[in-house]
Amino acid sequence: MRHYHGTPLGGTRESVARFVITGNRHFLVPFPNPDDLSVIAESSCGFCVDNGAFSAWRSGKPVTDWGPYYDWCTLWCRHPRWDFAVVPDVIGGCEEENDLLVEEWFARTRLDDGTCAEGAPVWHLHESFDRLNRLMADSRIICLGSSGEYQNPGTTAWHDRMAKAMDVLCDSTGSPRRKIHGLRMLDPAIVARYPLFSADSTNVAQNSQLLGRYGMYKPPTQAQRREVLAARIETTRSPGIWVPAAKQEELFSLE
Repeated sequence: MRHYHGTPLGGTRESVARFVITGNRHFLVPFPNPDDLSVIAESSCGFCVDNGAFSAWRSGKPVTDWGPYYDWCTLWCRHPRWDFAVVPDVIGGCEEENDLLVEEWFARTRLDDGTCAEGAPVWHLHESFDRLNRLMADSRIICLGSSGEYQNPGTTAWHDRMAKAMDVLCDSTGSPRRKIHGLRMLDPAIVARYPLFSADSTNVAQNSQLLGRYGMYKPPTQAQRREVLAARIETTRSPGIWVPAAKQEELFSLE
């Protein structure tokens, strides 16, 4: 499984470069703040790029012109370490709005050879499963975004909705029919439960700056705190197949 650490990481350029180079890591680079992209493109194992829609939505200034993002993606998509881009989406928007953005992605990121930049559309958990099936028909990777009444990952309602989504995304054996990327889903309790190809979070970037999170034995530098957080996150791997909770309980009772 690929653990994408969200950037920018903060701190000195030297400490960022050291963190990127060591550990065989993957990173997510947001279009609105690509400060770390040069070192990530040069020295990471791979990177994906985020459209910044969630941050813009939270700020009360949603994106209305995606042209610069399309241009940026077509510029970087042939890089050897490029993995995929998160296709633009309307947070809290209707399915028709988001379907139009998926169509626009294919039209606006077409390359000279007729292919398109690798993009992963977002299926928001409050949307219909019909839309999830439609996205699966044309996409190799599907991003899952927490939204609406399921905006907080890890709640009981969120897990119930995720379980229903897995029934759509996986075949009768529990094997994913498409690669699944979890947006804001690097919590080990989530990763260990679902057959994710990859997931991302900004945990390392945010919490490496908060000394209060480390108890009595505080790593003295931000670079060391990054390593502590990343090592814990990266120890958790997703399962190879989807096993519903009821089935898991049945297996445990047999044991």
